[in-house]
Amino acid sequence: MQIKNSHKITTVIAISLLTCMAATRPAFRTTARPTCSQQEVPYPENFRTWTHVKTGLIEKGSPAFAHWGGFHHIYANPQAMTGYQSGSFPDGSVLAFDVLEGIEKDNTIVEGERKIVDVMVKDPNRFAATGGWGFEEFNGNSRTERLIRDSAATSCYNCHASRKKQDFVFSSYRP
Repeated sequence: MQIKNSHKITTVIAISLLTCMAATRPAFRTTARPTCSQQEVPYPENFRTWTHVKTGLIEKGSPAFAHWGGFHHIYANPQAMTGYQSGSFPDGSVLAFDVLEGIEKDNTIVEGERKIVDVMVKDPNRFAATGGWGFEEFNGNSRTERLIRDSAATSCYNCHASRKKQDFVFSSYRP
């Protein structure tokens, strides 16, 4: 009787493992043709716990103000920090550009609402056409509302192409 139950348990475990493997297999496929979802740049969960690279303030009068006006904080995951130190960002590097409105109050500029979160992900296989980087922009506090489409990602890349010698990254880390 104990052997029969042991066999049933082993069978259940084996079926469970095969089911899990079948469910996750597409995520590990490397030779398949990319689909739109494989080209998407994911929202960088918990990016504010990563290394803070720097903060800037874009004020009225700047040509970038209409879109990026306000505070912009740049965060880097551990792989990206390796890139800041070496000058070449490894596969898996992620940079998050957190843009918050700047509000003038009592001769001080303070942070307001989040406007956007721009994201760069280094994956030369998925993003070969854009220097190995994938680009995305999320609206406000949304983790799902994407503002970049294929042509906009090309526009991002075209701007970043001026920084090819810096692996397409504008910012630098100041320890």
